[in-house]
Order: sequence, then C-alpha cells, then structure tokens
Amino acid sequence: MYNDHDTIIAPATAVGGALVLIRLSGADAIALADRLFHGKKPLTEAAGHTAHFGTIQEGERVVDEVLATVFRAPHSYTGEPTVEFSCHGSSYILSEVLRLALAAGARMAEPGEFTRRAYLNGRLDLAQAEAVADLIASSSRAAHTLATRQMRGGYSSALDHLREELLRLTALIELELDFSEEDVEFADRGELRRTMEAIAQRLTRLCASFSLGNALKEGIPVAIVGAPNVGKSTLLNQLLQEDRAMVSEIAGTTRDVIEEQLLIDGVRFRLLDTAGIRTTGDRLEQMGIDRTHQSIDRAAIIIRLIDAAQWLTEGVPAPDFTLRQDQQLVTVINKMDTLSATDTPPLAQGLIPLSARDGVGIDQLKERLRSLIATDRLEQEEVVVSSARHYEALGKAQQALQAALRGLDEGLPTDLLSEEIRAVIDALGTITGRGTILPDEVLGHLFSHFCIGK
Repeated sequence: MYNDHDTIIAPATAVGGALVLIRLSGADAIALADRLFHGKKPLTEAAGHTAHFGTIQEGERVVDEVLATVFRAPHSYTGEPTVEFSCHGSSYILSEVLRLALAAGARMAEPGEFTRRAYLNGRLDLAQAEAVADLIASSSRAAHTLATRQMRGGYSSALDHLREELLRLTALIELELDFSEEDVEFADRGELRRTMEAIAQRLTRLCASFSLGNALKEGIPVAIVGAPNVGKSTLLNQLLQEDRAMVSEIAGTTRDVIEEQLLIDGVRFRLLDTAGIRTTGDRLEQMGIDRTHQSIDRAAIIIRLIDAAQWLTEGVPAPDFTLRQDQQLVTVINKMDTLSATDTPPLAQGLIPLSARDGVGIDQLKERLRSLIATDRLEQEEVVVSSARHYEALGKAQQALQAALRGLDEGLPTDLLSEEIRAVIDALGTITGRGTILPDEVLGHLFSHFCIGK
C-alpha cells in the first residue's frame, strides 16, 4: 500500500553490471542517507546537484566505496529530497546497502512509486509519467521517439491547448447564466459551433493516429502466408539471417505460428511465419491453418508468397483470405531462381520477385515493408497517440463533444450545454491528470506496471 510520506529506496539499475544505482527519496532521505554514508562532510550540509565520494559503513565495517549524489527538493526526479548511491554491482553489496537503509527507517519502494511521486508532486503529468515506462520498454527508434516526445510534454501541450479552448467556451457560456434574466448572449453561437467543430477535427486526427502509434509501440505485426512449400519459413530465416524456422520439402511442416522480431530502419516488425493454407484432413495441420487465419486477422501487413512456377502458368491467384481496409498486402513471387531468364515474363507493378533461398530480392522486400509505415508524422513532430487508455479517453471526449454539438443544434439550455462541454474537458483531463481527480485504484493500476526503481 502506498504511503507518500515514507522514505523509499530501490535499485534504479539492473543488478549484475559493474555498478548499481540505489535511489532514496522522501522528506528524510538525506538525513537517513547520512546514517549510512561517511564522507568529508555530512550530506545534510551538501548543496543540491552535488556528488560526494565516501563509504557505506556499518559501524567500523566498510560495506563499499560509493559516490553519493544529493538532490534538493523540488529539483529532483520525484520533487522530494533524494540521494542516489552509485555502488559496485555486487548483489551482496546491494543487499547490504538495502538492509542498512531499511534498518535506518526506509522502506522498499513499490513498482512505479518514484514516478508516482513525481506525478503527485507536479514534476510530471500522468501522460508524461506513462511515457517513462514506454521509454524504458522501447525496443526501436520509432518507439523511443514516441516515448521521448510524450515524456518531454509535446503531447500534453497539445491536449492542454484543447483544454484551454474548451474552458474559454465554458466560461463564456456560464457567464450567460449570471445574466439569464437579461437575456444576454456572450458566446456567439455561430462562432461557438466553428470552434467546437475545429476541436472535433483535432480529436478525430488524434484518434486516427492511434493505429500508427500503437503499432510503432508494440511492433508492426506482419503475417507471412501462402500455400505449403512456397518458402515462408525460408523467407523468415533469410529476413532474420538465422535458421529460426524449420525448413522441409514435406508439405505441412509448419503447424504453429512462429513469431520473431525484425528492425528495419528504426521500426520494429513482428514477423509471423504461418502454416501453409490448403485443404487437409490432418487435424493437427488444420489447427495450424486455423491459427494462420487468426494471424492474418491481427496482422497490419500481409506478405503473400506465390510460387514462381504457379505464377508463370496461372498468374496471381485470388487470395484465400479477405483483406480488411486497414491492412496492407505485399505480394511476393518466390523461387524466381527456378525460372530461366527466357521464360520469365515482366512482373506486374507491385509484385516483388524473390529468391528466399538465395536472398535475392530481400532488400527490396524490406524497403517495401518500411515504406508502408508512415513515420513522417513523427519526423514532423506531429502528436501521435500510442496508449490504449488515451485512445479510449479521446473517444469519450469525441462522444461528449458530438453531444454538445447536437445540443447546440437543438437549442439546449445554457446550463446543460455547459455540462456537455465540461464532459469533454473531464475526458481529456483523465489523460494528463490535470484538472481532474483520479481515484487511487486508477493510479495504482497505472504505476504497478513500472519496474521497482522507477
């Protein structure tokens, strides 16, 4: 259970390296650290943002030589007095420092408690706090860019601007309530509608960005599909440059979905090697085919492999699946190495010739995959939504705003119109935590996904 008045401690780096960073935070953090630390002068006399060499001791016994960095409130990560010990990375040293700190009155931090305090003390808003966890978890340049921009407040700034516009509308509408007997209209209804429609367009654009943002954050799911023995597993191995999937001339070898990750120019793709699609009486193979269709359903991009010999005689056959509007299809003609140059007709535009066995055409395929991910919005520093929680809140804000617009059309009384606009403000407020009071269980759920040292 959180107690925001305690002095908390936790390792802020992974154990096992040359060094480990141990963080204390709380009103008594500096005084408590002084009970362990022995240097030229007490840490309680040290200025903020200064580092001091000394030892951690238990009586006369030296546990470790350390560097202690002092941060004075409010100029620390949590906004509280903070001390960070840089110790040698021994697990024994770590456990001894933690033991001595706990004996001196600290307690172990819970997951996300440092960042929770940063939020409660106004150092970060809620969206920025969530971005800290996303930054730690980022595994590609695109995901890192998304998290960094959100943590630095670009996303929050855009939401705050919308909130300010809505507050201005609310103030004008509610001002009319004070003069209701005089029938005064402070908010021009035409101007009010234009402003609300402009805000609605921005909310729509933010919601539309979620498909890109979530995919960049989680990785772009790419299903590799085709008939048995068309070379799907060989292609996966060639893309990964390792023998990840078993390759065999026996049809139906792949019976389960194999998922691997591939970075292409800073974007993470989740490659799904699937079972070949065909009619079969083998129950296990059919289960694999069923899973293939499930992979197709959740894929953003589908790489469809066609055997070059089949293409030569039949052309490009109709797919065995239905492509959704939000999915991209890349058609690859594989085993081009089996055709002679004289027998090979020109390929239709959009088809990618490939030899998965020899690796010929792999670079062209990678370029096509990368071109389908429109990261130019990140490069132009546009706001991109990557959190499902934020997407849900934006959807609620959209619904409330549409209700306000309908109320405007229907001549809704001023007080009720004001309530509809306030509902929009409240929905946006749940994203950053500004202007709204979030229940403890919501905060607890959000920060429980952080690591202990954050």
